[in-house]
Amino acid sequence: MAIVGLSNAGDRLPPKRAVGDDDEAAAADYRLKGVRHLSDAGITRLPGKYVLPASDRPGRSVSAGTRVKLPVVDLGRLRVPSERAAVLKTLEAACREFGFFQVVNHGVDVDGAAARMLDVAARFFELPFQERARYMSADVRAPVRYGTSFNQANDAVLCWRDFLKLSCAPPLRDVVPSWPDSPADLREVAAEYASANRRVFVEVVEAALEAMGIGGGDGVMEELATAGSHMMTVNCYPACPQPELTLGMPPHSDYGFLTLVLQDDVEGLQVMHGGEWLTVDPVPGSFVVNIGDHFEIYSNGRYKSVLHRVGVNSTRPRISVASFHSVGAERVVGPAAELLDQGRGGEPRRYMDTDFATFLAYLASAEGKHKTFLQSRRLAFADVHF
Repeated sequence: MAIVGLSNAGDRLPPKRAVGDDDEAAAADYRLKGVRHLSDAGITRLPGKYVLPASDRPGRSVSAGTRVKLPVVDLGRLRVPSERAAVLKTLEAACREFGFFQVVNHGVDVDGAAARMLDVAARFFELPFQERARYMSADVRAPVRYGTSFNQANDAVLCWRDFLKLSCAPPLRDVVPSWPDSPADLREVAAEYASANRRVFVEVVEAALEAMGIGGGDGVMEELATAGSHMMTVNCYPACPQPELTLGMPPHSDYGFLTLVLQDDVEGLQVMHGGEWLTVDPVPGSFVVNIGDHFEIYSNGRYKSVLHRVGVNSTRPRISVASFHSVGAERVVGPAAELLDQGRGGEPRRYMDTDFATFLAYLASAEGKHKTFLQSRRLAFADVHF
């Protein structure tokens, strides 16, 4: 499969040179540089390394798929004492049945901090490759990392995505100096957004615990609020010449407690529900929130960490900012003791204990497909139906 005309102003190949799967050195070089580089070059066919097996291909376009409006959790109403119970009921049902919901009236200025974050993210991916490459690493443990695909070192088929990962672990002031210094306002804008995002997370996770009937009295809530992990991943999904053959992200679930996603107006997020891939119809000004593996384990299976993926399109690039929140890397996560208390009619344990280091070791050694990490923590006899 030939890839014709791979050149741009910043990184030119010799004139009229085609790069294809029969030219492994050149093809590998371009794959290493990521999909923004390929898209900017104006390719008209996907390199073979990005083409999924027929059974894994999304087929029809994202816009042509079945759409879903996720449950909406209104934090403005949650703060009103007379309405709190009704909002908690909506939240609890969303966590049990969908594993996804959208949060509105969250207090983050949509035209301020959120808009500036999306803008600076887009400008980062517009930088010359040499500037972005300063932060390139295949180490999934790196606190600041620019890369491509999903798990670049192990992916049998590459994903149509470039990303920038920024550790936001508190105290934030200690990690900001390690972030990219270009664009010039990236550190300031991203730090403002990260702080605002964390405030929303704390409010949502506290409500989700309350809706489940527990208070995180084992110190989990306190740790999540003050010293938990926070990783922000800025994603770029360029326009793709053959979107029906590839994905921006493969089916996966998230490792932590909650993920909060800020996205532009280009659709792409798809959620597995009822055995079908559903394209999320975003509510303007909202955060898309999903339950992570740690929260499913901590809830002993009451809340669901579900598979999701990202489709791409042939005409418009897509930017999203995913903020992953959980406990610290050394914290062992297991089902909440309050749920297992046999003296209070507790439930049988359904999951083994785990920690962030266990997940990272898994990610570094596996493809990360089909939710195998969470399945590996589930006890064989467990019945997770509620």
